[in-house]
Amino acid sequence: MLDFIISVYNQSILKYELSKMLEKASELSEDQKYSQALKYYENILQIDPVNIIAIIDYGVTLQNLARFKHALEKYNVALTIQPKNISALINKGTVLHTMGKYSEAISCYDIVLRLDERNTMAAVCKGLSLGEIGNIKSAIKYFKKALSIDSQHELAQISLSTAKKIIK
Repeated sequence: MLDFIISVYNQSILKYELSKMLEKASELSEDQKYSQALKYYENILQIDPVNIIAIIDYGVTLQNLARFKHALEKYNVALTIQPKNISALINKGTVLHTMGKYSEAISCYDIVLRLDERNTMAAVCKGLSLGEIGNIKSAIKYFKKALSIDSQHELAQISLSTAKKIIK
């Protein structure tokens, strides 16, 4: 019984330490200290290799460093663990968009929109990718959809305005 109590206690301490490390990595990333943040994520993942938050945030940090292929790898790892993880899907879509793989990005946003039809970010991002492949009318539809969910969404507002100017 004592061994069980000690084991539970040690696990709770470990979870607490990992959450503090995640918090520190996030702060470093927000402060644009990406290389330092990466070290924290690496340490977290050595202890807990399936920590979905750390994997996705590691990918975001890599993306901020313009290490797109590595970021994509992290998002794919996250999606192997949780295939319906909306954050991983949107981030994978944004990195694919940045890499010029618009159709693949749209596929990611489509999955998100099937899981959550009111996901504003997926609607905006899909519109942006559609715009990049020249489908401005469909892009406008998705910007409007995003604004019907969140009328104050700044990226949707700007994108809609830009798309309308392109069509005129």
